[in-house]
Amino acid sequence: MTTTTRRGRALAIVALAAAALVAGTSGTAAATPRGWTSDVRLIAFNDFHGNLEPPSGSSGRITLSDGKTVDAGGAAYLATHLKNLRSQARDSILLSAGDNIGGSPAVSALFHDEPTIEFLNSLDVKASAIGNHELDEGYEELKRMIRGGCHPKDGCQFRKSFKGAKFPMLAANMTFEKTGAPALMPFSIEFSGLMPIGVIGVPLKDLPTVVSADAVKGLKFEDEVKAIDRTANLLDRLGVKAQVVLLHQGDNTEGGGPNDCKTTPGPARDIAQRASSKVDAIFTGHSHQQYVCSINDPSGKPRPVLQGASFGRILSVVDAKIDWWTRDIIRSTVKPFNQVVTRDVPEDKATKALVEEAKTKAAPIAGRAVGTISADVMRAAVPSGESQLGNMIADAQLESTKGAGAQIALMNPGGVRADLVFKGPEGDGVVTYGEAYTVQPFANILQTVSLTGAQIKTVLEQQFQTGPDGAAIMRILQPSSTLKYTWTAGAPKGSRISGITVAGQPVQDATKYRVTVNNFLQGGGDGFTELSKGTELTGGAVDLDSFIEYLGKNPNAAPPATDRITAK
Repeated sequence: MTTTTRRGRALAIVALAAAALVAGTSGTAAATPRGWTSDVRLIAFNDFHGNLEPPSGSSGRITLSDGKTVDAGGAAYLATHLKNLRSQARDSILLSAGDNIGGSPAVSALFHDEPTIEFLNSLDVKASAIGNHELDEGYEELKRMIRGGCHPKDGCQFRKSFKGAKFPMLAANMTFEKTGAPALMPFSIEFSGLMPIGVIGVPLKDLPTVVSADAVKGLKFEDEVKAIDRTANLLDRLGVKAQVVLLHQGDNTEGGGPNDCKTTPGPARDIAQRASSKVDAIFTGHSHQQYVCSINDPSGKPRPVLQGASFGRILSVVDAKIDWWTRDIIRSTVKPFNQVVTRDVPEDKATKALVEEAKTKAAPIAGRAVGTISADVMRAAVPSGESQLGNMIADAQLESTKGAGAQIALMNPGGVRADLVFKGPEGDGVVTYGEAYTVQPFANILQTVSLTGAQIKTVLEQQFQTGPDGAAIMRILQPSSTLKYTWTAGAPKGSRISGITVAGQPVQDATKYRVTVNNFLQGGGDGFTELSKGTELTGGAVDLDSFIEYLGKNPNAAPPATDRITAK
């Protein structure tokens, strides 16, 4: 049976099941007195990124409303908190808003994230949207994550076999470019007692801009609202009135605690305001923020829109009642909140055993020392947009590609995934392979291209972008020590960059310079389309290898100064 045939049959089965459900429950609804309700608890997480172990540094803390922080995250603690939440409700459904895998620490990534899928299976996840990182290794690898089977090159390294996810991965707006056919299931139907709940999964429509071009070749991503509306209407026609969206798109915040709503206007709010009123709750992701908001749908009725940070540090919860007569969620009963996954509870034994198994099998590789640092090297950006760790990685990439004539290097900030922490079980200052892998887990290839000075200015101007909702987006590329410039926030678009120098010399518009970036950026990722116009391309090492080599050559490496960019 072909892939297309299997997919078509799967969609048909869902439709038939829903139709049968309607026929089977219509009599029940007619016979049920008005006013009868049942309770449901929807639980979700987002952007887990394979963080089986408790994340370290700032990635392992949650900021509370009073500004204080609490250590959070870790699979074994998450499993315990989940059990506690489930024990408080008769019926609960566990969901994910995407990025379960990809960008993962070595303990999961060394095994192509199979340990993480095993963990999610053990939690009894019912459905998940896909995020952009589910496609880091392409569509075929995503299908393997769903269906199981050993990796085509590396085989089964974690366990003797891999059975894949026991839950559907959903993408209502992802189709094949040539045929328009769905590339994944658009929705699933879950049950709270006898009551059906439609779950719609939606990755961000701009997904192709945040993964490599090869990873999404042949795939097309539709506008999120159009996909939600179409799928919500289909579910409604099938008699599924209670509906929830798993949206892998989110807003940013201006501080606030887990249950505050201090979001800035962004794509998630825009989608929530326009998406079908048939949807009763929206769990978001992608932006790694924490918020619980109430946003009016197009009919003026409030509905919850929430997100639970990232890395398994928060479980997002929506409690509600379902009307047995209408089979719909009663909006006035909805109570959303975020539950911090604190580490003051016992670790779940079965989950701890799984994590220990992964750690033990990864230890021969992950525990190898590759260098030393003299202090914490942080990925948090200073006001100019650069960071200590981003600068260090850019320096490493420049050093690695000098043989290709590289004069400057630029690193995308989203590719820097964790801090390098000085204190650790291996000894103060020791950097292990696993820690370096966690910082740079994507295995991008370094590429050195020729750009004119005018093109370099265009690239730097492209750091200031406008999102689909009209909101300003700033993505400051991390520069090597050889590049310095000034950006002015209040200047007109296209005129914000000035004073560019390379190795201390002013950049000349017509002069060619050799610039190193990773293949994601060179393909136009993150909106840096000018980089794709580079000429005389020379391939280099894998980014992680260049970083490890740099650490090995620079013992007791100090955090670089963040003085390469001046912000006005």
